[in-house]
Amino acid sequence: MKIEPKLERTINLFEATLYGIGIILTAGTFTLIGEVYGITGPASWISFLIAAGIAVLTGLSYAELTSIFPKGAAEYNYVKEAFPTRNAFHFIIGWILLFTGFISTATIAFGFAGYFIGLIGANNSTIAMITVAIVLIVFLSVVNFLGIKKSTKLNTIFTLIEVAGIIFIIVIGFLRLGNIGNVNFLEFPAGSNVILAVMNAAALIFFVYIGFEELAEITEETQNPTKNIPRALMFTILITTILYVLFAFSIASFDPATLESSPNPLAVIVSSILDLDLAIIIISIIALFAISNTVLILLIVGSRLIFSLSNIGTFPKIFSKVHRRTHTPWTAIIFTMIISICFLFIGDIEIIAHASVFSILLIFSIVNVSLIYLRKSQPNLKRPFKVKLSIKGVPIFPLIGAITCFILLITFIDLGIWEYFIVLLIQFIIMGIGLSIYALRKHF
Repeated sequence: MKIEPKLERTINLFEATLYGIGIILTAGTFTLIGEVYGITGPASWISFLIAAGIAVLTGLSYAELTSIFPKGAAEYNYVKEAFPTRNAFHFIIGWILLFTGFISTATIAFGFAGYFIGLIGANNSTIAMITVAIVLIVFLSVVNFLGIKKSTKLNTIFTLIEVAGIIFIIVIGFLRLGNIGNVNFLEFPAGSNVILAVMNAAALIFFVYIGFEELAEITEETQNPTKNIPRALMFTILITTILYVLFAFSIASFDPATLESSPNPLAVIVSSILDLDLAIIIISIIALFAISNTVLILLIVGSRLIFSLSNIGTFPKIFSKVHRRTHTPWTAIIFTMIISICFLFIGDIEIIAHASVFSILLIFSIVNVSLIYLRKSQPNLKRPFKVKLSIKGVPIFPLIGAITCFILLITFIDLGIWEYFIVLLIQFIIMGIGLSIYALRKHF
């Protein structure tokens, strides 16, 4: 009998944690930092702590559920275990996750193209942007195909460079802070409503933390996943929070309006000590590593999600094939690469990217509810990691996490009414397409 090759469990706790850190420390924070600091000023560290707290609420739910169900297609499996008879619901969860991954990959690859073209001083045309983004996706897909060991090594190198870059910027900020003297770390911009400013900034920062959930998709290639994935989730949020809070303290001597109005606030920070042109080059290089790393992780996660959904019969069996030499899901990798590239040709996908974030918040809410329901429906499940504090069997943190994500769904940062309507419309279209495919596949 022919033995089919399987995925290899080679990712250890350190490497899994770096996966999480790599996807949270994205270059998107490079511009977001200015907006956050413009709202809260030297007191921005408070908003970072609150945002981290919000992320921890859902992170704890993922940690417990991953320890119970250490499988790929994580969210799909959580919902299936909680609501086993709702087959269409399970399918839609998997469909939304896939769509979100493809859009995120295309959006971030466009970000790489912008930084790369700006760094080399080339013409920033649409054709050039798409070409650079395609080359990046193809190259990183090849890395993904060559094996999880090679992908993990590259991710480790890129993440360590990202962290070193952030620490470098923190050091620059503290050097300037030392030269200026005393700074009030509880000071807000003049005329600010303190509570409103803190919460608005925290809502913005929370979207930086989105991505930690991707760790759940590499469970089938992680050593001892019931212990290592929950730990990696918590370490990821803890380490990135420390870095962000230190960063917030280090920039406390800058004028909020200056950083808020700058398209490249980190270059402004570095140029306070170094030459401006050199600062822009340094920040651009750090950004290129950060974006490349994020795209690599998204490609790995997306292909593993398709592989897992195929393995359990939700998607066509062709996507569950594993290459004999590299032990990677090669058909799923090729499919992920092609669809991600197709989304590059949509053009301006900013509003669709907002819809993707909306989808993630929706799934966060569902994951929290699934954990609460499983505590009631299957109280005797073995839970290697269990979220503490419950009232009458209802875990408090997941409940607050579900409510928080639902509130963020309603407010959804600062989108106008028309943009919010578009996001909702796109969401309904995504679900409608998914339900149509689900209905059709039942007839084949």
